[in-house]
Amino acid sequence: MTDETPTVLVVDDERDLADLYSAWLSEQYEVRTAYGGEEAISVLSGAVDVALIDRLMPRVSGDEVLDHIRTEGYGCQVSMVTAVEPDFDIIELGFDEYIVKPIRRDELLDAVDTLLSRSEYDRQLQEFFALASKRAALQTQKNAHELATNDAYTQLTAEIEELRSELNRTTEQLSERDFEVELRRLSADSS
Repeated sequence: MTDETPTVLVVDDERDLADLYSAWLSEQYEVRTAYGGEEAISVLSGAVDVALIDRLMPRVSGDEVLDHIRTEGYGCQVSMVTAVEPDFDIIELGFDEYIVKPIRRDELLDAVDTLLSRSEYDRQLQEFFALASKRAALQTQKNAHELATNDAYTQLTAEIEELRSELNRTTEQLSERDFEVELRRLSADSS
């Protein structure tokens, strides 16, 4: 695996199931496996891109692991992979995906791919708005000639257009449900 290979943390107190998920994912991703909530918290780091967490675990629950991830500011995407049927209590939980067991190999791989695409879209969108804000600030203070003859401004405009193309390519990989999730996340972040 290379440094650019995404890292997935599998957290489940059922060792056989955690090992199975890890084996499925290890062909495409760097995988860390934790056999419970306490171990998950001890191995968490900023290098984790996606965390797949069981909700019902003794001592430290999946909800507590999720809370730790969000409280500590880890930027990873989180999916609850659990036998717990969703109920209204999930509304307050800060996960990105909720999957009810049993899950097949292809479903698990698709879920991780989707979470990684959402993360990339989020990063690109933030970068796009930061650059667009700079351009807008310059456009309100400089005249058209100053803008047209400034190399840094020309480069900024080119970067914005390139990023717009990247966003379009990433958008094509996302489903309608992914957009709903991203809109909810943006809405929550702005609250």
